[in-house]
Amino acid sequence: MSQVPRSGLAAVSSALLAMSRHLEVRDVLKTIVASARELLDAQYAALGVPDDHGGFAQFVVDGVTDAQWKAIGPLPRQHGILAAMLREAKAERLADVRTDPRFEGWPSAHPDMSDFLGLPVRDGDEVIGALFLANKNCSKPQGGCGFSAEDEELLSILAQHAAIALTNARLYERSRELTIAEERSRLAHELHDAVSQKLFSLRLTAQAAAALVDRDPARAKGELQQVAALAAEATEELRAAVVELRPAALDEDGLVATLRTQVQVLDRAHTARVTFAASGFRALPAAQEEALLRVAQEALHNALRHSGAEHVDVTVNRRGGGAVLRVTDDGSGFDPHLTRSAGRHLGLVSMRDRASGVGGTLTVESAPGKGTTIEMEVPGG
Repeated sequence: MSQVPRSGLAAVSSALLAMSRHLEVRDVLKTIVASARELLDAQYAALGVPDDHGGFAQFVVDGVTDAQWKAIGPLPRQHGILAAMLREAKAERLADVRTDPRFEGWPSAHPDMSDFLGLPVRDGDEVIGALFLANKNCSKPQGGCGFSAEDEELLSILAQHAAIALTNARLYERSRELTIAEERSRLAHELHDAVSQKLFSLRLTAQAAAALVDRDPARAKGELQQVAALAAEATEELRAAVVELRPAALDEDGLVATLRTQVQVLDRAHTARVTFAASGFRALPAAQEEALLRVAQEALHNALRHSGAEHVDVTVNRRGGGAVLRVTDDGSGFDPHLTRSAGRHLGLVSMRDRASGVGGTLTVESAPGKGTTIEMEVPGG
C-alpha cells in the first residue's frame, strides 16, 4: 500500500464507507463491484455469489449496459477462470484471459475482454464470491497485464472488507426474515384470540336467541341483532388481520402505494376513519422503506386496537434527502414516560429499534386523553 497515493487511500476509504451503508445483499454487491471498477480504473467488473448447483445465486456486473446484459443471456456457470477462483481460492492476474488454457469462451453478445484480475471473496475458509475486473484503462506493457501487483494488493484489501459487508448483509436479511416470521406468528395469535372470542360470543348469543324464539320473540329479535353485530365485528377482525398478514408489495409498488392500499383497507374494516397523504416522497433504499412500513403498521395497530380513536391520519413526506412518517390519532393517549411496560405493550421498543437500525429516529408525543403522534424520520440513502 506504500505505492497508493493519498487520493487512492481516500478512494479506498470512500469505497469501504459506501459498502458499510447498505444492508440489502444486492445493494452491497452492486456497491462492491462499482467501487472496485472505479478504484482500479477498469472497463468491466463483476462479482458472482456461487450456489450449490454449479451456477451463481447472484451475479452483479458494472460497465455493461442493461441492453448488453440482457443480450448476453443466462448467468454464467461455474467453469473456466471463475471456477478456478472459487475452487483454488487464489488470485488470478492474466495478460489476456482469452489465451489462458482454462478459458472456455463466452456468448456472442459478451463484451471482449483481455487483461484480467480476479480473486475470491472469502469469509474465513469459505469462498462466498468471485470478484474480477477486466480491461484496465491504461497502456499495456508488451505481452503483459495492465493490472499491476499493487492493483492486486488493493483489490485484495477491498475483497476482505467486501466479505465483511456481504456477511453482515446476509445476517441482516436472515434477521429480517426471522422478524417477519415473528410478526406473522404474533398476528396469527392475535387473529386466533380476537376471532375466537367473537365466535364464542356469537355462539352463546345464537343459543340464547333460539331458546327465546317461542316464549319471548321480542327478546329473541334483540339477541339476533346482537348476533349480526358480533358477526360484523368478527369480519372486521379477519379483514384487518389478513391485510397485515399479506406480504407488503414494496418491491413492486413502493412505500407510498403500499401504505395507501393498506390504509384504504383498514379504513373499510374499522369504524375509525383512517386517511393517508404523501408529499414529495422519493424512493429510498429497501431497508429504510421496509422499516417505515413496519413502524406505520405497528402504529396503526395501536391506534385502531387500543386507543379507541375516531380518526387516524398517516402521512409520508420528504424531508431533506430522506423522509418522515407520521401516524396521528385522536384516541385515549398515554404517558410515554410513565412506565416502561407501557412502551413494551405498544411496541415502542421495537419501533425505536427499527428506526435506529436504518439510521433514523423515532419520537412519540402523547398524553392521557390527548391522542398520540408517532413520528419516524430516516435520512436519504
